[in-house]
Amino acid sequence: MTDAEAAGRPATNIRLLEQVAQGYRPYLLLTLFCALMFLPGLGSLPPLDRDESRFAQATAQMLETGDFIDIRFQDQPRHKKPAGIHWLQAASVSLFSDPGAREIWAYRLPSVIGAWAAVLFTFAAGAALFGQPAGLLAGGMMAASVMLILEAHQAKTDAVLLAAVMAQQFVLARHYLAARSGGQPPGLGLAVVFWLAMGTGVMIKGPIAPLITLMTIAALVIADRDARWLRRLGWLWGLPLACALALPWYIAIGDRTGGDGDGFVMTALTTDLIPKLLGGQESHGAPPGYYALLMIFFFWPGSLFAWPALVRAWRARQETAIRFCLAWMLPAWLMFELIPTKLPHYVLPLYPALALMTAAALVTILKHERPWFGRKTLVAAIGLWTFIALTLGGAAAYLPIHFGAEVDWPTALFVLLPIATTAAVIQAMRRRAGVNLVARSVIGGGALVILVIGVMITGFQPMWAGRDAARAVHAAFPDGPPGITASAGYSEPSLVFLLGTRTKLTAGPGAAGHVLSQANAAAIVESRQLSAFKKALGDRAGQVREIARAAGVNYSKGDDIVLHVFVRRDGP
Repeated sequence: MTDAEAAGRPATNIRLLEQVAQGYRPYLLLTLFCALMFLPGLGSLPPLDRDESRFAQATAQMLETGDFIDIRFQDQPRHKKPAGIHWLQAASVSLFSDPGAREIWAYRLPSVIGAWAAVLFTFAAGAALFGQPAGLLAGGMMAASVMLILEAHQAKTDAVLLAAVMAQQFVLARHYLAARSGGQPPGLGLAVVFWLAMGTGVMIKGPIAPLITLMTIAALVIADRDARWLRRLGWLWGLPLACALALPWYIAIGDRTGGDGDGFVMTALTTDLIPKLLGGQESHGAPPGYYALLMIFFFWPGSLFAWPALVRAWRARQETAIRFCLAWMLPAWLMFELIPTKLPHYVLPLYPALALMTAAALVTILKHERPWFGRKTLVAAIGLWTFIALTLGGAAAYLPIHFGAEVDWPTALFVLLPIATTAAVIQAMRRRAGVNLVARSVIGGGALVILVIGVMITGFQPMWAGRDAARAVHAAFPDGPPGITASAGYSEPSLVFLLGTRTKLTAGPGAAGHVLSQANAAAIVESRQLSAFKKALGDRAGQVREIARAAGVNYSKGDDIVLHVFVRRDGP
């Protein structure tokens, strides 16, 4: 390529991006991209342990009992998160499935919709802050990110929480931009969206959504020494509106659980929030810097550009739009880094700010207003990006072979796709084809992630021994499953979700007593409990027969497991 051609390419690239980002096209393109990223594997991926299955099972119990106030997993209260996500899941199951079918995809639909809404709000915020081309790039990075794809495939709170946070931050950004530029402030409708989103966020995951917005506000007010722009948000009527959305359930659950120290709020504080602040709860502790390191993987493929873009953002921190994104991201990120308990998804509400700053830097580069990233920086970033791509593809190809599966077309695909994607990215970099570089890295990386989830993980049988055991129980009773199944030595929540609320989690003797005590009984016995189970059967062992065996890995614990399925068909 000649120097003249290289010089003309940025202008061509940005014109193409600007054309695509006009009007309704970005919403259609991002919706289609979200469908490609979030829908494959939604129904074929079995229920995941442990959080997803706990959420789904609690929702199933709400539908069974008609009690939409008290959240329970079997007979145990789940006083950790509010009921909002369970209500959304219950509505989805009622509309598109049946509570008795236990189809996990119906419980995941709110997460898919939340992830999609979050991507569209990311575009809208980017369009307001940096222009539509940057908004489109940021929305694409979010849709293709490892973290959001994972959350969209799980019936949990985080994708819906992200949508609520993004709605808040979008409105907040519009007000801040109007104040700083002297423009017309947004109308009443956006303020209503802000407060409804805040109330929704409180119903989804307690204080997290308001906390992120309040920290953004505090950082901006302190940096600017000006809080007048906040008046237009309508605090006098907005706070009551948000409270009207959330308080009724909190009052109802408080009355139901009592005010003697055992109520929902007190239990959530003392068993969930405070332990996370004081130490690494449930072995999830990690030192500061944990999220910065994991961002390289969980924001991938957008992480190719993230670190250089953050350096640029800090240098341009006086710019209004960059100032807003830094106020959104940095204080909350620091808070999460300092909290001892750490899980990768805690910082998901901050990823859109990272995506927006990254997209803004890329658009600036494409306009040729500033030079391309330094060669050494870009080579290091692409080297790290390539390492993650090859690791994902290599692991997806190797693990099935390691566990005895035959080499088939997915194996070859997982080897060839990351190599081909990396080659395409490097070619675009060498030709200084900026739009192609971004498009190939985001689309190719997202395709690899969804293939790993939709093909490799879904078809990786050793992970799904519990599902196979549950299928064997259902197959043994074609006229309907037994009323209660006992499980000895295997107590993962997914098994309860698949077999029903009354599934009895016990040890070997308990499973033997159960299977001998009633007609059409079933028991699932993990191999470590098998000896105790058979001993407890005693001279009645002939009444029980083993119909199936499922071997695999309990990925929640990292243990190899063998599940034996026993049934008894005659009377007690």
